[in-house]
Amino acid sequence: MKAKTGRLDLEYETFGDENAPPLLLVRGFSQQLTAWDARFCEQLASRGFRVVRFDNRDVGLSTKLDTAPLPNVAAILGGDKSTIAYSIDDMADDTAGLIDALRLGSAHVAGISMGGMIAQSLAIRHPARIRSLASIMSSTGDRAVGQSSSDVLALMVKRGPTERSAAIEHSLVVWKAIRSPRYAFDEAAVRTYIGQAYDRSFYPDGVARQLGAIVSQPDRTEALGRLKVPTVVIHGADDPLINVSGGEATARAIPGARLVVVPGMGHDLPEGAWPIVIDAITENARRAAN
Repeated sequence: MKAKTGRLDLEYETFGDENAPPLLLVRGFSQQLTAWDARFCEQLASRGFRVVRFDNRDVGLSTKLDTAPLPNVAAILGGDKSTIAYSIDDMADDTAGLIDALRLGSAHVAGISMGGMIAQSLAIRHPARIRSLASIMSSTGDRAVGQSSSDVLALMVKRGPTERSAAIEHSLVVWKAIRSPRYAFDEAAVRTYIGQAYDRSFYPDGVARQLGAIVSQPDRTEALGRLKVPTVVIHGADDPLINVSGGEATARAIPGARLVVVPGMGHDLPEGAWPIVIDAITENARRAAN
């Protein structure tokens, strides 16, 4: 299904009772809505939510910004913003537009990685749209926290091959690099997911533009300090892409935020950690209802 949000069409899917409180799931860098495992969504729906997962702009089946520039990351980091196609704030506005297009009024929001950055910006820019906030394996935009290990960062920013089998192998290397060391890694299942994502939509230019949004984001720490929304911050203790210090800084910044650090979790969402994450999201949403 598609929702019109300004000049964009956002692809989305829902789980659960249409009359239940809505829970919007915001995915991270380069990831399509299918990266939210359907079984994870169903388990959240069983807790009493209408779960909505969607493709951010420039990935999956949502609008591609074909005429927008590709970012020069080095120039952006040096202060030249001329190649930035859009910002994290723009993507937060997309999310607010989706809430409006679906006539939800407001929603519980959980964002992962870049999706956590989008969710934080949504709470800052559109506080009336958000009932509770779950920021998962994300950071504040402050470059002094949440740093990546150098080898993993190099993998993430490298433009991979485009031929299907080579692209799948490259993505598998990335998934192995960010995986959770304490939890089982189902290589066959991950390979299948990567192949399905490639077939659904392979669009590296959009991924590059999303990277531009990430590296150009401002430090939200001060603005996060003004939030008045029930918040839980969830982070893996062994995250090699966004160090746990990013989650710790987020929790410090937001008044009353609860920090949940998951031992042995990296920068993925392994099935073994789902109960911890789902419990944390659900309990935080209940705070909004009280």
